[in-house]
Amino acid sequence: MTLLDTLAPALDLEMRAALDFKLPPPDDYARMLYYHLGWIDEGQPTLVAGKRTRPTLTLLCAAASGGDWRNALPFAACVELIHNFSLVHDDIQDDSPLRRGRSTVWKLWGAPQAINAGDALFNYAHLALNRARQRNLESSLVLDAFQLIHAACYQLTLGQHYDMSFEKRGDVTVEEYLKMIEGKTASLIATSTELGALAGSAPPETRKCFREFGRHLGLAFQIRDDILGIWGDAALTGKSAATDIISRKKSLPVLFGLHYSEKLRSFYRPETDGGGSVTDIVAELEKCGAGTFAEEKEKHHADLAVSCLDSAKPRGEAGELLHEMTRQLLGRTN
Repeated sequence: MTLLDTLAPALDLEMRAALDFKLPPPDDYARMLYYHLGWIDEGQPTLVAGKRTRPTLTLLCAAASGGDWRNALPFAACVELIHNFSLVHDDIQDDSPLRRGRSTVWKLWGAPQAINAGDALFNYAHLALNRARQRNLESSLVLDAFQLIHAACYQLTLGQHYDMSFEKRGDVTVEEYLKMIEGKTASLIATSTELGALAGSAPPETRKCFREFGRHLGLAFQIRDDILGIWGDAALTGKSAATDIISRKKSLPVLFGLHYSEKLRSFYRPETDGGGSVTDIVAELEKCGAGTFAEEKEKHHADLAVSCLDSAKPRGEAGELLHEMTRQLLGRTN
């Protein structure tokens, strides 16, 4: 059994303990949370366990820092629950009917209850983090972890604010986009890696290297998501590739294309009321090289992530797995 095979079930047990998991679910409140986390099906397709990239990074960074990854389990569970709270709310804000190939929480229970379910996951995340007091960690480290999580949540919601506001603007720049994904995606991944180093009692400079590794990995990760949002295979991503185009989402390839194509700008003007088919828009993006530009940006940040990881001098099997995860995330198809 590999280290990764050991981490996944341990993380799941930690998350279930934080939510006081019981079967059958005691009420509809629990059903919504269990369903979103993939613990029950509710008549929908069985959810294949997700990649759980963020908490896995936390556990691996703890081990690669020379610590016991088990001490980082409350941090990892917190990170995954924060991520899932944001997904529930994102699906409502983006009007997305599918998540991971099955109906979203709001689609099954309605937006008001889904908002409440997302809020519940946010609070359970903090309860999960508080379980770190049961581990062999100094109180000061646990307080530092709370500070990191609170800062990440602020950045995450700020990034989401910018992302939604971009839909009503026609003058969004690539620089503004990168600032937005710093908050919406990179901040939580950077926090995930730093929390691991914190649990591993890494010195400040090493913690900084692990954080920068996560930050650049997060930027590359989001750019890849934007690429998949236009050119991805719905059978692999679990989400229609047309959604981002139909909603006129200002992703990196689109922002690049809007700078070079008047035809594309006409499709994205509010007064056109969504004129231009998905096929027409994708063809125009390909014509101006938007996909290639995005892939180059993705590789730039992936290379920086590897450089920062090397500077952190990760140890043992966990260090090797961190390098392998970075390679796998670059150019992924789901």
